[in-house]
Amino acid sequence: MDQTQDFKSLQDQIQAALLATTRVSGQISSEDLGFQRSLNPQVGTALEEQTARLLELAGSLLRSAASISELQVPILDDADDVDSNWRNIVDVVDSLLEKTDICLDEYTGVIKRKETPASSKSRKSTYSLGSAYRTQNLVKPQLAFEVKPDNHSTSAWKPLLTSKPHAILPLEESLGIFTNEWDQQQHRHPYETEILQLKYPGAVFKKADPVPYQPIETTSAIFVDTLDGVLEMLEELKGATEIAVDLEHHDARSYVGLVSLMQISTRQKDWIVDTLKPWRQSLQVLNQVFADPKILKVFHGAYMDIVWLQRDLGLYVVGLFDTHHASRTLGYQGGSLAFLLKKFINFDADKKYQMADWRIRPLPDEMFYYARADTHFLLNIYDNMRNELIDRSHSEVPDQNCIESVLQKSKETSLLRYERQIYNTETGKGPGGWYQLLSKAPALFNSEQLAVFRAVHEWRDKVARADDDSTAFVMPNHVIFSIAKLMPMDMVALLAIAHPISYSVKSRSGELLEVVKTSKAQGKLGPSMMDVLRHDSADAKANLLVGTVKPTPTPTPLVAIVDENHLVKERSSFWGNAFGSSIWDAATLTKPDIDLRLAVPLPQLSSDVYTTSSDLADRSIEKTSSRIQDSQPVTPASKDSNEAFVLKRGSKPQRDALSESEEAPSSHDMEVDEFQELDSPGNAALLAERQSAKLSRKNRKKAKRAESKAAEHGAKAAARDVADEEEPFDYSKAESVLHGKRKSGEQEGPKTKRPFDPYAKSADAPKGMRRVQTERAGKSYTFKS
Repeated sequence: MDQTQDFKSLQDQIQAALLATTRVSGQISSEDLGFQRSLNPQVGTALEEQTARLLELAGSLLRSAASISELQVPILDDADDVDSNWRNIVDVVDSLLEKTDICLDEYTGVIKRKETPASSKSRKSTYSLGSAYRTQNLVKPQLAFEVKPDNHSTSAWKPLLTSKPHAILPLEESLGIFTNEWDQQQHRHPYETEILQLKYPGAVFKKADPVPYQPIETTSAIFVDTLDGVLEMLEELKGATEIAVDLEHHDARSYVGLVSLMQISTRQKDWIVDTLKPWRQSLQVLNQVFADPKILKVFHGAYMDIVWLQRDLGLYVVGLFDTHHASRTLGYQGGSLAFLLKKFINFDADKKYQMADWRIRPLPDEMFYYARADTHFLLNIYDNMRNELIDRSHSEVPDQNCIESVLQKSKETSLLRYERQIYNTETGKGPGGWYQLLSKAPALFNSEQLAVFRAVHEWRDKVARADDDSTAFVMPNHVIFSIAKLMPMDMVALLAIAHPISYSVKSRSGELLEVVKTSKAQGKLGPSMMDVLRHDSADAKANLLVGTVKPTPTPTPLVAIVDENHLVKERSSFWGNAFGSSIWDAATLTKPDIDLRLAVPLPQLSSDVYTTSSDLADRSIEKTSSRIQDSQPVTPASKDSNEAFVLKRGSKPQRDALSESEEAPSSHDMEVDEFQELDSPGNAALLAERQSAKLSRKNRKKAKRAESKAAEHGAKAAARDVADEEEPFDYSKAESVLHGKRKSGEQEGPKTKRPFDPYAKSADAPKGMRRVQTERAGKSYTFKS
């Protein structure tokens, strides 16, 4: 192509070629390709060749378009891949169009071209961590420690402190024993009293201009790897009012983990302390600063750092300010340190080194720079967040005192303690136990699978303790689930499942296979998974013992079949005791054997209670008249002769219901003692008089109803007579409805204007490709008559 032609001519050529291609593809798709394939095999071969060529061209275009983005390029092997990966194709095209739009705006000057920072090239290649910085097969530094880790001890972990600077309560008195939630004895926090009685420095509650940080490019950090260097750093730290602290941790090749690096910064200097030296526990001298309530210690996300400092170095923090709690209180969109660095410093932190092996010595420059940046800017970030917290705080309203809320949460974080991981084989409760992992199982296990799961989990923990490796490094959790689900019975099947496999597992594969076989055989008499998970019930605790559950003769499925009753708990796991439902309230259920008894004495029930009120009155009168000679006999009122006779009445008429509701109290108003007085001769005359008065009232009411019904019948008869006198309609003289003429007063209205159609002009544009016709059985359109 001639390079002298302008962009307009190139655009016209590309557009013409696209239009021609679109027309041809539309014409080809409208043909009966299935018939053409069956008629001429060479057409099918040519179509397949062109399809493969087009797919190859489309794949090349997609790869080229996705090279400037981070999108995944779909692989187009056949025409079906286009439909299945259509979403990914659209994403690539949309990304390309967006970048094209931005480039055109920058070229035309609509927007200003964004300058690329100097660090962008280095960040381009920092999306993944290189293999040189990942977990290395190094000599374990814990083998050279003066105090080596003890992974097999089951006693309560005692703090490493040999002295307690800035103490309110002496060291021995502060190390009391208590029992935690897992029924394990633990020592108390040695600085619990000092933290609870802590009063933060007054500068924390005063707003001040942020202190500028030192340029990171023109300054350097001090690497401390000797005890003399630690003492020199300590003297400078004592003169500071705020320090920033951060840790780098390694947990792959250690059972409990290793604090590999500690970064400390003041307003003027940065220190990187090597915490893998044999004398690492001598760093307890830093408690003169870390436990000083007059010096503010600024951490970010100190939840685990507090525990790691206690476990490895014997350091305790008094006077903590956690910027993570501050970011949550202020309602920031992000809570990570990288977010705060970008917000306040405009610094892009490369967080890929979080997963690096921090045991590497000498420390690479990239990792050294990353470690220093975590604390170098942290004090300036603290200044900005403190001022914002003070602005939003209202001391008179406790819930709106933001600065006090952050300080209280920081106190709670500094009160965290390290507890030794004691493995409980029976219950699986506690840190590192099998119960917590079992509750996250993707499927239910039967008794044999559960037994294999527990046995393999316990075996992994023993191997990890013996080799001083993390349990995840020895065997990932998903491998335990796979072994428990499939229960391999030979070495080939076991090694095929245990992937990835570590050297610890591979060298003990025979031992692991024996564990699987033994636990499977013993699991036939063991508990089910639902019995274990229903830990609140007493039956589940009893069934944890082997042999309490009878074996089932059914074959072993891969996924256990659970009775629906097992899924119902006595207590709602979501609502708890919030709602008193009878499903979970077993104490309120009525036993079927207990009869209901009423405390109020009632007369014995008979068939008389089911009679109407009139029958009850009649029977009372008959009984009274038989005893009283001078009383008059009462005759029942006759029914209305005009009432229609029905076989079964669904419900009584409203008038009858009202009348009976009015009469019902009259027959039942008598108290119980009145029925008892029927037999007394002195009250017989009074009772007869009452009954006669009631009957007379009833007769008057019935007479009124009869008069009203007669009036209604007379009105209806008169209406029928009037209707009969009307002249019948003559349909022969009626006007035609279909051929009726328009009346003179009616005029034809104006014609309505057609609404505006914005797509009218686009209807003449070339149509897109129609849907591809699939091959169908029978004759084609060519041979249809």
